Amino acid sequence: MNTRHVIRDIAFTIPMAFVVAALVTYVYSLIAHGVGVVDWETAFQLGLVLGIVLPLTRRRSNAR
Repeated sequence: MNTRHVIRDIAFTIPMAFVVAALVTYVYSLIAHGVGVVDWETAFQLGLVLGIVLPLTRRRSNAR
């Protein structure tokens, strides 16, 4: 597992996961409550956690 590739994948995945989580919380808030509000805390947490876990899991499954 090349560390440089993993770090690059993490750096790419964190912003993507953040944007997707922000859009999902906005759409959910719009549908469920009638007010389009982004839950920034949840979007940041999901972006950070998924941005780290997904590339590591992908690399580990490809290594087998």
